[in-house]
Amino acid sequence: MAFDFLQPVDTAILDFIDGLSAQALGKKAVFHTAENFPDLEDVSIAIIGVLDNRGQNDTKDHVHLNYIRKEFYSLFPGNWVRHIVDLGDIAPGETQQDTYYAVKSVVADLVKARVIPIVLGGSQDLAYAVYRAYDKLEQMVNFVAIDNRFDFGKEDDAMSARSYLTRMIVEEPHNLFNYSNIGYQTYFNSQEEIDLIEKLYFDAYRLGEVCNDTTIAEPVFRDADLVCVDMSAIKSSDSGNIVKFMPNGFDGKEICTLARYAGISDKVSSFGIFNHDDTRQESVLIAQILWYFIEGVHYRSNEYPFGSREHYTKYIVATEDEELVFYKSDRTDRWWIEVSAAAGNDNKVKKNTLLPCGYNDYLSACNNEYPERLWKAQRKNII
Repeated sequence: MAFDFLQPVDTAILDFIDGLSAQALGKKAVFHTAENFPDLEDVSIAIIGVLDNRGQNDTKDHVHLNYIRKEFYSLFPGNWVRHIVDLGDIAPGETQQDTYYAVKSVVADLVKARVIPIVLGGSQDLAYAVYRAYDKLEQMVNFVAIDNRFDFGKEDDAMSARSYLTRMIVEEPHNLFNYSNIGYQTYFNSQEEIDLIEKLYFDAYRLGEVCNDTTIAEPVFRDADLVCVDMSAIKSSDSGNIVKFMPNGFDGKEICTLARYAGISDKVSSFGIFNHDDTRQESVLIAQILWYFIEGVHYRSNEYPFGSREHYTKYIVATEDEELVFYKSDRTDRWWIEVSAAAGNDNKVKKNTLLPCGYNDYLSACNNEYPERLWKAQRKNII
């Protein structure tokens, strides 16, 4: 069974939690112990540690997550009704492939059970293993990375935190439908990589764009299945990581906002945080990122996919070439645009599809400017 790969939570953490306030998160969660594996019957969220760090090509090949767990479980929950379990850790396998297999198996079983796994790494190549968990679910995957780099590599490069995206694209089965990057910094990415993102009709938002208006990222998360955070995307003055100093990046408020967007998305079914340096300082922000993701999950509105359109206002915008149809939720003020099945030349599904978008996309259409998200969706023949 896949859960056999999981080691119980460290007894030092359990002892620490015994001393916490009765209202702390640690007293509300259920833990995998040497004596007991949690029942997943009514569970919404499962935390999994992965102790393999080999993808960062560092001297250490594993991490421990005690700092993060202590900071997180010391926090107080919001008005949550979601049940959280901590399933413990996956130890580094004999090879990286062994670790990937364990992560893939555990995540697949959780997603099938409608439990959202939160994967705490370890190096970001573990995102590849989480992505491969969807192979068993027989679905296309939209992957969003909050990252300052695209993490492309040459096809013959060894798997690492800097090359895993190439493996996602080129290796079979080809389940990657869309990749979106939030917060890339141009000087960390070659022009060839930036051009490749455009050529593949992937989405990429520069750090400055998102910092100027974080709401532009919300529709991207709304269409995601898997979201991963590279802690290198956060500036060191806010993350506390001075081991690998980053003068620029998201601040603490911005990364927590993005985590909440990921949580509030009805479609996101797994979440990961990678490439941290296992320090006490960095653990404080990681704990708060986790808190905001779970807060978002609590406030999901179950708007995806549409069951009924009676709670939506329909807007039709006539452009020079066609009529664009938008829907706005009466409950959340979120927007979608209808993508016509006639838009592509070789459509996979012969029906109209609703694509998450923002109010700015509607305003662009009113000004006779074609929404970029719609244009890319049509070029990829998503429907």
